[in-house]
Amino acid sequence: MHQPEYRDLATGEFILPWSYLHVIKDYVDMVSHLEAMPEARVVVNFAPILLEQIEEYARQVNGYLRNGSQIQDSFLAALVSQNVPENQEERLKLVKDCLRANRERQINRYPHFKKLAEMTEWLDHHFDALSYVNSQFIHDILVWYHLAWMGESIKLNDSRIMHLIEKGSNYNQHDRTELMQIIGDLLSTVLQRYKVLARRGQIELSVTPYAHPIMPLLLDLQSTHEAMPNATMPDMESYSGGKERVEWQIEKGLQIFKRFFGYKPKGCWPSEGAISEQTLKILANYGFDWTASGGSVLHNSFNLVENDNSPGMHYPFRLNKIKTAIFFRDDGLSDLIGFEYSKWHADDAVSDLIHHLENIAAHRPDAVVSIIMDGENAWEYFPENGYYFLSTLYNRLTNHPVIELSTFSDCLKPKDKIKPLYKLVAGSWVYGTFSTWIGSSDKNRGWDMLGDAKKTYDSALAANQLTEKQVQEADIQLAICEGSDWFWWFGDYNPGEAVSNFERQFRLNLANLYKLLGQEPPAYLALSFTQGSGEPAMGGAMRPGFEH
Repeated sequence: MHQPEYRDLATGEFILPWSYLHVIKDYVDMVSHLEAMPEARVVVNFAPILLEQIEEYARQVNGYLRNGSQIQDSFLAALVSQNVPENQEERLKLVKDCLRANRERQINRYPHFKKLAEMTEWLDHHFDALSYVNSQFIHDILVWYHLAWMGESIKLNDSRIMHLIEKGSNYNQHDRTELMQIIGDLLSTVLQRYKVLARRGQIELSVTPYAHPIMPLLLDLQSTHEAMPNATMPDMESYSGGKERVEWQIEKGLQIFKRFFGYKPKGCWPSEGAISEQTLKILANYGFDWTASGGSVLHNSFNLVENDNSPGMHYPFRLNKIKTAIFFRDDGLSDLIGFEYSKWHADDAVSDLIHHLENIAAHRPDAVVSIIMDGENAWEYFPENGYYFLSTLYNRLTNHPVIELSTFSDCLKPKDKIKPLYKLVAGSWVYGTFSTWIGSSDKNRGWDMLGDAKKTYDSALAANQLTEKQVQEADIQLAICEGSDWFWWFGDYNPGEAVSNFERQFRLNLANLYKLLGQEPPAYLALSFTQGSGEPAMGGAMRPGFEH
């Protein structure tokens, strides 16, 4: 589970709503499936910066419900606001934002919501008609948007949500406040639910560096060339002080994890499965028992060594004398869930996956098959948010005579399962390369902008011109700028709205850093430097493990 920092830390305002929306839809559904199937064993990873956002949303929503204090997410606040925007452009933006959902699975599923969506699209082409749109229309579409983003486990078990769906229209202030109460409850309890399962030993919780950076690139930009020898690179040759920044991100991540869950995790999922030999050594220095990456990284590494006795990919590996074991994702099986099974009947999809696993077991009975994927992005493409697929999957796997669900730490207990790895090619779980984050003109431009800000940060610290509090604030702001998600979206092959939203926030983050350092932001931060116009699979939020 991971989302970047969506707040403008200078104002505290959440710019985009994805963190709380994924809580009420995906994170509550995922834990609900596990609670319903105590025999299941799963590894769950939380990015620390997401944990902080969930906590802050819960604090703000509960503050609103208790004493009417402000919710600093204008979109969520609009759900319960008694007023609607008077400005027609603001009004149009608000209702259009209520269309940011899967059209087939989330909007068209509900006739009332579908009708409101069609009316909104008509208004988009008849701007003058907005003056005739009353507050009830806006209140209704806001309610429906949040109902559509509600987890299936809530829709099936919460009578209040059932009533709101059945009512269909003319939602009043009581209805909207009740929906906000449900959202507040989910935000307040979701992390505790995972914590309880971890205490029982049913799930293993792991951590990511604080703000989800691509560690190998911070350590050595030129590691890009290990899997992409012809990649064009940013103007800067290296990221200044990258090793210190990686260590800061890991230490801060562990600090946040311990605050929420009370202990140090045994495993670290490196952001986007991005790994290199230098990264692995640092993870070992921090005492992690295991880490993981993409199957394409292992294939690239195998190709460096002439070895006809390769054990295959379905094992944990250890690189030379480095203590931290590495698990490699079965890209084919993981991508079937991420990209294909949403189009299948749940029973057929689960049968197909189990058939593949049985074939692996027939050839290698001791195999460890790592299925690794986002905890949030696939499910909106499935009917009912993947509810029937996931419940069927956990049920059949826990009752299977041959297949055993496990955690990575438990897989390391039989020491003879760990296989030797002699070389490791730097790469990620996307294509086995870093091409999603570097190597194109727009992504490289982002790195150069980040590099300029880092030099300003270095100069400010060297001049000893900041207070201890200012240094702490600058460290966090820099960490956010180092996050992977901004670079993910740079490029014209991505959807236009997503590119604009993320590159705008990246520039805002950099500008905020300069201001914290007491410097005027460069003029170029006022100008957009990348635009999108593409239509990638699944909206671009997920990418397969290998290029097709």
